[in-house]
Amino acid sequence: MKNSELRADIHSIEPIPDADRDSTGPQQMWIWAGANIAPVNWALGALGIVLKLGLLETIAVIVIGNIVGCAIFAAFTVMGHKTGVNQMVLSRSAFGVRGAYLPSILMFLMTLCWIGVNTYFPVRIAVAILGQFGIPDSWVIEIIVITLVMALQVGIGVYGFYAIRTFEKYTVPVTIAIMVLMSILAWTRPGVVNWGLTSSLPPGAHMAMLTLLMTAIGVGWGISWVTWASDYSRFVPRSVPSSSVFWYSYVGMFVPTVWLAIVGATIASTTLDTDPAKMVSAVFGGPTSILILLLVLHGPIATNILNVYSAALAALSAGLNFSRFTLTIIVGVAGYLVTIYFIFAPSFAKAFDNWMVSLLLWMSPWAGVVLADFFIRRKGHIEVPQLYRSPETSAYGDINGGGIIAFLAGLVAGWSLEDGLVGALQGPISINLLGGADLSWLAGILVSGAVYLALGKQVASPSSVAATNVGR
Repeated sequence: MKNSELRADIHSIEPIPDADRDSTGPQQMWIWAGANIAPVNWALGALGIVLKLGLLETIAVIVIGNIVGCAIFAAFTVMGHKTGVNQMVLSRSAFGVRGAYLPSILMFLMTLCWIGVNTYFPVRIAVAILGQFGIPDSWVIEIIVITLVMALQVGIGVYGFYAIRTFEKYTVPVTIAIMVLMSILAWTRPGVVNWGLTSSLPPGAHMAMLTLLMTAIGVGWGISWVTWASDYSRFVPRSVPSSSVFWYSYVGMFVPTVWLAIVGATIASTTLDTDPAKMVSAVFGGPTSILILLLVLHGPIATNILNVYSAALAALSAGLNFSRFTLTIIVGVAGYLVTIYFIFAPSFAKAFDNWMVSLLLWMSPWAGVVLADFFIRRKGHIEVPQLYRSPETSAYGDINGGGIIAFLAGLVAGWSLEDGLVGALQGPISINLLGGADLSWLAGILVSGAVYLALGKQVASPSSVAATNVGR
């Protein structure tokens, strides 16, 4: 069957032809599950403990937040399925052909950081496990591990979607089995979990940290994936119901994210640290460490092959005139340098939290505009050929002022209700009126979506403008 073939992906950012749309709902689930069976989710769960929240309330934020966040993410997968178009090109309907260059460039730069974040964890854990076998920690060992992991994930990213699909199909079931073993060991060994851990924060600071955690790793985790969503669902045949794409993608994102975040939170309840190497040392040893190492090495590779592939698509969507192969190599080199930075950063936990919050600052208003454009203004109908026409002749225009204004309005609204850990990320309404509560993700989505719809009447509809472009 063509579906089972491991073949090179020759596609760029053009719509995927129906003949090549042969991915299934379960395959989409494996892709997103594989991307989230990663050590970064241990740190996500542990972050609540480091921020001095109780264990049970940290778990509640993880579960409740991801119920909402994963639904927002899954809604974006529907866009790619309906159109066969990658996510950044799709945003041209809301921002205009060249107006969409800005979010495309932001997504490209953001993805380079994600590659560094996800490669950071296997390096730290691999070094810790190697130490148990008498191999001392050194910068040489770290560089070797970074190089091997980066070479593998760039190689798969170059090969494209079909290699990614095959990799996840055969590796995810094995890593799920390791997750089960790891969870049993973590939750049954005496003294590993402090189930009675509670917050020592005063009421105001307590509420502020709960909302900050909800933004950073609850709802925010699902939102942080939306710019990738359609890049993979565009390969699902039109004959598959969109509801099926939604739910398979939802489950693939929700289950491993919540599962591993809870594992991270429970282990951190005694280690009081987000460092995954310390988590492994505290709970696992001997032969079990080898199995955990396999999970650790699989996780960032399964995540970063998506990052490498989608980063190249984002650069192409921003109008860069390179081949996908060349851009993938550039992404790999840049990601390699970012990884080295994270390895030698003095405080990864604080840097990661601030980065997640700042990331959502622009992604939330972007998501609000795109959701309002696709599902409300256009009711799911996109004139795909118009997305690829020149800025002068496209029905979606060059730069859509309404989309840009709505995005900026959502950006300001989100910042005003944000409470990061550094001054630049502390909004005045959050600090002065809400006691430090962080509702930036919600303000960003709602304000940008509402402003976009309010300004929508000022922008001509695709059908009316397209009629004037006939024959150009």
